[in-house]
Amino acid sequence: MTHEQPAATTPPPASPESKALKVAGRKGFVGAMFLMATSAIGPGFLTQTTTFTIQLGAAFAFAILASVLVDIAIQLNIWRIIGVSGRRAQDLANTAVPGSGYVLSGLDVFGGLIFNIGNIAGCTLGLAALFGLDVRIGAVVSAAFAIVVFLVRRAGVAMDRIVVVLGVVMLVLTAYVALTTSPPVGDALVQTVAPETISWLAVATLIGGTVGGYIVYAGAHRMVDNGVRGAEAVGEITRASVLGIAITALMRVLLFLAVLGVVTAGAEIDEANPVASAFTAALGDVGRIVFGTVIWIAAITSVIGASYTSTSFLKVMGQWVTDYERWVVVGFIVASTAIFVALGTQPVTLLVFAGAFNAFILPVGLGLLLWVAWRRSEVLHGYVYPKWLLAIGVLAWLATFGVGVPAVMALLEGI
Repeated sequence: MTHEQPAATTPPPASPESKALKVAGRKGFVGAMFLMATSAIGPGFLTQTTTFTIQLGAAFAFAILASVLVDIAIQLNIWRIIGVSGRRAQDLANTAVPGSGYVLSGLDVFGGLIFNIGNIAGCTLGLAALFGLDVRIGAVVSAAFAIVVFLVRRAGVAMDRIVVVLGVVMLVLTAYVALTTSPPVGDALVQTVAPETISWLAVATLIGGTVGGYIVYAGAHRMVDNGVRGAEAVGEITRASVLGIAITALMRVLLFLAVLGVVTAGAEIDEANPVASAFTAALGDVGRIVFGTVIWIAAITSVIGASYTSTSFLKVMGQWVTDYERWVVVGFIVASTAIFVALGTQPVTLLVFAGAFNAFILPVGLGLLLWVAWRRSEVLHGYVYPKWLLAIGVLAWLATFGVGVPAVMALLEGI
């Protein structure tokens, strides 16, 4: 009498959908992570990090850790909700409160436009340090570079590759400066958990600068546009969202250590241009070249990120934006550059307004998306949203009021 052999335990062949997801993931996640990270790492990021390091010394390490924990909680939720649903933030907002997606888009596009003026200004600082270019010429040259990225035949692939390459170069150069300055790493590690002083203003500023306004949606929107979506991609989405913040945190830590080493050595820092002053103090004339390169990369990748993400919000206006996407992006870059050239080199008032608006957008958009996760399971295609993730999202949402409310109050006082 014969017996049937047990069935082999080899896994079933991958479905066409899962194969497509793996291909999209390989091509899409790295670009999305770096787009999110480089969108956050702009001229303001460099200046804020340097200024707070000068003010707080090694105790600034605690503010970095606290802000990173909140940033991770926010990005875990934003990326998962957008990724599982396969829909952009403004479309999800409209399912939570009809019409709110148009409001969110308007706020994000306005904040992105004004911040892009600051990004163009950062590009001019870099080219002035490297080649002595007039700021207006530097603005036009940098804008032309960004426009070319979006006009090449495979613009999406070009954008992903450029932000990755430039992002890596920026990290390597900053790491070199940090190693050169020999910072007190031991003291910084101790004060990460036991700081001599705590500045909640610094924590709030870092959160707003890392995940405020359009920045929080940059990577998630790019991920969806790259074809990565659905509940089967949750693992990859989670890893990518955390790694995106990790890249940003790494750049902040490297810059913090570089400046901390300079400050500890007793060098004088010029408050008018603290980043350039710190790099020059560390490396002499070579520091000027490194500064110019780092700030130009930070600024131009932020121009790319702000322009792409702001245009992705404009898609709520209709299919025509998608059909002519690259030309809408070009128009956004041209408008930012033209406003910068018309205003001159100090668009301070607009940057103050942009900072307040982007800080205000953070709790508005996050709150709407958390509502979708809690009450609109059909939008997530039946996916059961983890209660623990929703809980830390709500806690992070409450923390964002520490950013948004003071920013709005400052804005109202200035009117």
